[in-house]
Amino acid sequence: MAKEWTPSSWRNLPIEQVPDYPDPHALARTEERLKSFPPLVFAGEARKLKKSLGEVAQGRAFLLQGGDCAESFAEHGADNIRDFFRAFLQMAVVLTFAGSKPVVKVGRIAGQFAKPRSSNSETKDGKTLPSYRGDIINGIDFDEGSRIPDPERQVAAYRQSAATLNLLRAFAQGGYANLENVHKWTLGFVAGSPEAERYGRIADRITETIDFMSAIGINAQNHRSLQETDFYTSHEALLLGYEEALTRQDSTSKGDWFATSGHMIWIGDRTRQEDHAHIEYCSGIENPIGLKCGPSMDPDGLIRILDKLNPSNEPGRMTLITRFGHDQVDRHLPALIDAVEREGRSVVWSCDPMHGNTISQNNYKTRPFERILAEVEAFFTVHNAKGTYPGGIHIEMTGKDVTECIGGARPVLPENLSDRYHTHCDPRLNANQALELAFLLAEHLKSDAAGSSREAQKAAAE
Repeated sequence: MAKEWTPSSWRNLPIEQVPDYPDPHALARTEERLKSFPPLVFAGEARKLKKSLGEVAQGRAFLLQGGDCAESFAEHGADNIRDFFRAFLQMAVVLTFAGSKPVVKVGRIAGQFAKPRSSNSETKDGKTLPSYRGDIINGIDFDEGSRIPDPERQVAAYRQSAATLNLLRAFAQGGYANLENVHKWTLGFVAGSPEAERYGRIADRITETIDFMSAIGINAQNHRSLQETDFYTSHEALLLGYEEALTRQDSTSKGDWFATSGHMIWIGDRTRQEDHAHIEYCSGIENPIGLKCGPSMDPDGLIRILDKLNPSNEPGRMTLITRFGHDQVDRHLPALIDAVEREGRSVVWSCDPMHGNTISQNNYKTRPFERILAEVEAFFTVHNAKGTYPGGIHIEMTGKDVTECIGGARPVLPENLSDRYHTHCDPRLNANQALELAFLLAEHLKSDAAGSSREAQKAAAE
């Protein structure tokens, strides 16, 4: 950490994707209020996540990161949170079972309210208004009043994040994640699909294993790991005034600073300029940091950013989230891997197969599921060829039965997009599609696990 860093030192640097608040005094008052609010997460939790991500960087665990494109105030409800958590647990079980290694579970939730935009304005029917930037900034309704950035929305986002975290902690630690409930996590609209049948077979084998373990005295009552799980939150650290207000110094350490808005935060592809504000802010906090890497990421520039964000090369500190597009992975990923390997940097490599595969269909933004799968396949293929570990997946998904991404085994057709297109920003995988993706990932993890086992046997024989 640079000696001159403070939670506000980012204010002295250029910054991208900043909303234009009409009343800076009202904004300052809101940020002062937020500074007095309790932290949403704690330093010890962020450290624990970093340690787990260090295991991912070493190839001993896998990162599953996913959730809403942009959380909304309108969709905040217990059922929505529960259904997301159920779908997420199903994916994690499939991946754990296939790879025989822990899955680090990180949601895009309880803070994912702000969205970068490619344009500051949008036009409909000849009328131009400021772009919607997420509920923490302005409203989605296409009218002048709704699109004015309102600092009070930050307070509403904080309170919704707190309520969401409270429920997630109850689900994760209160028995809902008990592996004895593995059959109960299937959502109603998924039942009867090919993915549900495949999941059911895995659930049956897990139940048989649990029954055997119970017979020899190992059960959920005397082993916490069978009835609880660690679940972490993450979001893009876009609105730095909000992040600064929730930055706290850890009283249990030598005075390290932590962003207490979420366990992990990431820097987007549009705000990763190495001499700008977002890199500066993230350089001084001790949370795990994600960095989106798109086609314009220069290998040497990546190393310079890693120098700033992780100068001590701490395992688990940095997750590189690649997002190229299904037909661009071969062109861009190998050079980034070569640079990281040449410099001996410890990173988690994670694939975002969503953002590079957005198209327009029937006047809707959508993502073809086949392209999403193709990017994941290419991600694994490149890493396998390089001898590096493809350590994670980063997706936009929901537990709801939406029709936003076309394709899948139970296909969403282009003409179906209008049926249940509920996203506030970008298209998300529904639970069926997310589970189908999990099975594709499972095949890769199973293959990697088999290869590692053969290598270990060969080494032992020698």
